[in-house]
Amino acid sequence: MIGRKATKLAPWRSLSARLLVLTAVFIMLGEFLIFAPSVARWRLSYLESRIASSHLAILALEATPDNMVSQDLADELLAHVGAYGIVLSKPNNTRLMIDAEEPPPIDAVYDLRTTKFFQSISDAFVALAQTHNRVLRVLAISPKDPLTIVEVLLDEAPMVGEMWDFGWRVLELSIVISLMAGTLVYLSLEFMLVRPLRRLSNSMVAFREDPEDASRVIVPSPRGDEIGLAQRELATMQETIRQSLGQNARLAALGTAVMKINHDLRNILSTARLVSDGLAESDAPDVRRVAPRLLAAIDRAVALCSRTLDYTRDGAPPLHRRYFSLAALIDDLSTMLDPPDEGGPRLARDVMPALEIEADRDQLYRALYNLCRNATEAGAQQIQISARTGNGVVAIDVTDDGPGLSPKARDNLFRPFAGSARAGGTGLGLAIAREVVRAHGGDLMLVDSTGEGTIFRLTLPMSEPSNPPPRRRVRRSSRAPGLRP
Repeated sequence: MIGRKATKLAPWRSLSARLLVLTAVFIMLGEFLIFAPSVARWRLSYLESRIASSHLAILALEATPDNMVSQDLADELLAHVGAYGIVLSKPNNTRLMIDAEEPPPIDAVYDLRTTKFFQSISDAFVALAQTHNRVLRVLAISPKDPLTIVEVLLDEAPMVGEMWDFGWRVLELSIVISLMAGTLVYLSLEFMLVRPLRRLSNSMVAFREDPEDASRVIVPSPRGDEIGLAQRELATMQETIRQSLGQNARLAALGTAVMKINHDLRNILSTARLVSDGLAESDAPDVRRVAPRLLAAIDRAVALCSRTLDYTRDGAPPLHRRYFSLAALIDDLSTMLDPPDEGGPRLARDVMPALEIEADRDQLYRALYNLCRNATEAGAQQIQISARTGNGVVAIDVTDDGPGLSPKARDNLFRPFAGSARAGGTGLGLAIAREVVRAHGGDLMLVDSTGEGTIFRLTLPMSEPSNPPPRRRVRRSSRAPGLRP
């Protein structure tokens, strides 16, 4: 057996490398799904802390009689908060305000009272994407008093800087977690999945190079999961193939020996047949009485050698297709099976005389003859051959009234040397018949077999001739051309 060299995968194309990349990608994706809400929450907490500081800073106005402070004190309070202006609105329409002497123009307004989850994530990434400072106006409910609304005017750049610091810390932590988790996942999958799969593939390659070597059959592990099941099934398959190859090799050697023995045996039997022909004309009554049985035994032995040699021929039988009458073929078959001067089963046909098929007449005769001969040898007294057409095929049924097939014969049907319906048979008749029918593109199958009889069905594809040949009378002969009993 010629083995093909196994293909070695490049490291970056191996399952392990792909698994490592996918593990890292999926973990980083998971970390990103954690990172985005974390940054958004950090930004929201930053703004809420500025709102709380602004509320505390503006309480200094309530300590003055006119709710006003000097500009210097106002600037100092705003500097502690990091804002340009603060406005506090109470439920009684009281408004307290501290602002810079010249507050800058507002670039964006954020109302934390109406901000939703996904909106906060979007706002956070918009802030991280800014390349210049923006002045923000932020409105929110004071954490000190749920009935008070605080507005603060502040720079975005300090917040963005701290957001980046937070993001880098989260990224570094994510990388560490990803490496740890990825390594653990990779190692787990490597030992639990990749290595067992590599062992399976290596076993397949080694077994392919020499399937008859028992040492190359994989030894399954005691695992109870899908990998263990795959290993056990592979071991069973390899052992089955190894035994089949060994059996086929033995059968091939046996077939070669049988062909040589049959060739010599046929020559010996032919000589014995010629010598035995003179026994029928002997003057001794006992010799004349035994001679017919002796000649019949020699003829059966010659026929067995011929069938065995025919079956050992390589490939399907060569076909010489032509159109012919199926009814005429069955009439010729009846002459062979039901000779007028001998007793035997009666062969009846139920075939339209006008039915013509395209096939190899001699080969189809051979297949039908094998089926009918098997029926007569099994004890059938009547055989009927019927045919019908439909769906582009012609179905030919061979029905007999024999005792039916035994369970062993049905289980080994169409298997040579195993599917015989009688003791001492070879089972070659059915095997050869199916080989002939399949060579025509059809099939041979068992329809039914009971104690009242057996039905075999041949199906052949039909084709209409483009120029139908003129109908000719088929000369009937006592033996079909090319038939060797």
